[in-house]
Amino acid sequence: MKMGLEKEFEKVGIIPVIVLEDVKDAKLVGKALVEGGLNAAEVTFRTDAAEEVIKVMAKEFPNMLLGAGTVLRPEQADKAMAAGAKFLVSPGFNPHLVSYCIKKGYPIVPGIQTPSEIEQAMFMGIHFVKFFPAEQAGGLDMIKALTAPYTDLKVMPTGGVSEKNVKNYLSHKNVVACGGTWMVKKNLIDQGDFEKVKEIAKEAASIVKEIRG
Repeated sequence: MKMGLEKEFEKVGIIPVIVLEDVKDAKLVGKALVEGGLNAAEVTFRTDAAEEVIKVMAKEFPNMLLGAGTVLRPEQADKAMAAGAKFLVSPGFNPHLVSYCIKKGYPIVPGIQTPSEIEQAMFMGIHFVKFFPAEQAGGLDMIKALTAPYTDLKVMPTGGVSEKNVKNYLSHKNVVACGGTWMVKKNLIDQGDFEKVKEIAKEAASIVKEIRG
């Protein structure tokens, strides 16, 4: 991960993790997030629409910190970057995928849970990782324990992070940003309630400002 990009993560603080079934929602979701003060999105490769969603959002919001999540295979990494993603996120640590991305020059934030995975990442030159699933894997206490011996490790907790606990996560010095879905829940997208998405995004952005100034 390039240092400049890591700083962008830190500035945004909360990365909305998006699952979109229909590309028609891409522009509306992006607009709601940006207007709400969260100029970022992680579009997950959990649907067939992901590649096209990234293309639309990259075109409509060129200054957005836009990435692809749930990247499991090299061909998905290629599609995401070609579509306009600025970073890639994987749920686990796959050395083959990470090596591929490094060779291609793709910024990737791989998922970790254990010291062994952290050491593999660091050995490959990666010091910014995703802690997933955060709450289920021990939450902030686990992050504190993991970063004690790896003091320069930077973390993006994702999974179970919500408006109720995100302040605690963001207050930790090793947490660069948090990933979360609560701003872009499926029912809001299905209902077309993009005003509500904007409202929740605004609340999330205010939390970041409160914690980080």
